[in-house]
Amino acid sequence: MAQPDRQTNANAREGRLAALVIALATVLWLGAQWLGKRQGWDPSYAFLADLAAIAAYIFALVVTWRIWRRGSGGPGN
Repeated sequence: MAQPDRQTNANAREGRLAALVIALATVLWLGAQWLGKRQGWDPSYAFLADLAAIAAYIFALVVTWRIWRRGSGGPGN
């Protein structure tokens, strides 16, 4: 019975990680866009912030997909 508890805790921990990454990426991306416009930064810096946010969202998507696959009961579980 310890196994389901360990898996549930791992899923919860990874779910919190994904949520934190999404929230931080969004806040930092919005802050970079606002600050770049206010300071008159070159648009290439905005593009760099966009790419960083996309990378964070892809990471969160992969983490969420792993949680979903573990919980689906498919082969390998």
